[in-house]
Amino acid sequence: MKDERYTRKEAVAISYNPDLNDAPKIVAKGKGKIAENILARAEEFNVPVQEDASLVELLGQLDINQSIPEELYQAVAEVFAYIYKIDKEKGNAIRSNDT
Repeated sequence: MKDERYTRKEAVAISYNPDLNDAPKIVAKGKGKIAENILARAEEFNVPVQEDASLVELLGQLDINQSIPEELYQAVAEVFAYIYKIDKEKGNAIRSNDT
């Protein structure tokens, strides 16, 4: 069993703009301090984060600006569905607080 104190963080950021790209692509990735910086920026800009170590491991093998391969579409689609759900919940919470 790995000790959490000695597990090196890893993060991968993906982006998808259907007007510009056919598939989502890697926009940032890193381990250790770089991963911590990626996660801090996500928090700073209220970007939802989904933790999935096996997906991060697969995406971490790709290069920055590389499109997601078709074999990973299903897994990445689940991430986008999660983000959509979180955004919708936050939007509903904001609207209910405004009334």
